[in-house]
Amino acid sequence: MSSMAKQLTYPFSEAAVRGLRVGERVSVSGRLFTGRDRLHKHVAEGNEPPVSLRDGAMYHCGPVAVQENGGWRVIAAGPTTSIREEPYMAALIEAHGVRVIIGKGGMGARTAEACRKWGCVYLQAVGGCAALLAQRVRRVEGVHFLDAFGAAEALWVFEADGLEAVVGMDAGGRSLYADIREQSKAVLEKITRG
Repeated sequence: MSSMAKQLTYPFSEAAVRGLRVGERVSVSGRLFTGRDRLHKHVAEGNEPPVSLRDGAMYHCGPVAVQENGGWRVIAAGPTTSIREEPYMAALIEAHGVRVIIGKGGMGARTAEACRKWGCVYLQAVGGCAALLAQRVRRVEGVHFLDAFGAAEALWVFEADGLEAVVGMDAGGRSLYADIREQSKAVLEKITRG
C-alpha cells in the first residue's frame, strides 16, 4: 500500500472510483451525505431523497452536532457498522447514482455486485476516532429529517476536507474483507492440522 493517499473530490466520477483498488488509502473532500437505517429504508422504499445523491458519497454515520452561532458544529463523526444497510444499499447505488460509501466493517454480496455493476466503491473509515474524523468536517451545509428521524438518523450534508479511509471494496469486485477471511481460514486450517 502506498503511503500517499489518493485524492477523491466531490462530485465523484465513475472513472475516478473505478480507478481505486482494494487496500489503497484515499482522502475524500467535498460534499458527504450521512445516512443510517431509517434514511436508507426510507429511500429504498421509493421515497425521493431531499438532495441529489448522484455522484455523491453516503457516509454511514450518526454524527453528534451542536448548534453554534446560527449553524452547526460537528463534534463526533465516526463511522457506524455498514452491514446494517445491506438490505438497502444496492438499490441506492442503482437508483440514485451513489459512487462512494464510507463506513466500517464492510458490506455484503448485493452491495459488492452493485459496486461492480454501477461503479461505486466502499471506503473503510477508522472506527473509534469520531472526534478526529469530526475535525475533517469543515461545515454543515444542511440537515434533513432531523425532526422525523432524530439527529443520529437524519441526513446531514457535510463539507469535508481530507477525510481519510482505505478502499475496502472496489468497483472491480475485489474485497479486502473477503481476502482477510480467506487468509484467516488458511491460517486456521494450518493451525488445526498441527
